[in-house]
Amino acid sequence: MKLKRRALPALCAATLLAATSARAEETGSAAAAKAMLERAVAAIKADEPRALAAFSSGADGFKQNDLYVFCARTDGRVDAHIDPAQIGRNIKDQYDVHGVAFGQEMMAIAEDNTIKGVSYMWPKPDSKTPAQKVSYVTKVNDQVCGVGYYE
Repeated sequence: MKLKRRALPALCAATLLAATSARAEETGSAAAAKAMLERAVAAIKADEPRALAAFSSGADGFKQNDLYVFCARTDGRVDAHIDPAQIGRNIKDQYDVHGVAFGQEMMAIAEDNTIKGVSYMWPKPDSKTPAQKVSYVTKVNDQVCGVGYYE
């Protein structure tokens, strides 16, 4: 009996450590977000229709943990997003819980051959609670594309 009581705290600690490590692995980093966006730019330049389809389906490594690519035409209409409900919406109409017009900011700052960040509050996947998010954005062809990560 005593052995089991001593093993329980160690088992709980190991379980907590494993759960914390798993959560950390589920969250993409700034570097991984930027690298995915750079790959997305190359994919659009190679074959835009195929790239947009891959972004929306998460194929070809364009969905990793909580990182994914989104793209909107220069008029704001979303052409690629991992959430099908976002396709066709206007990104310029997107605001966070504090009223930050992050969609408008993304469209305004995006430039060819330049990656810039936009900060806003947005719920993590499978959550309704807003968290600090930064999306890197750039312009390629007639698309403004981005990849966001949670801080």
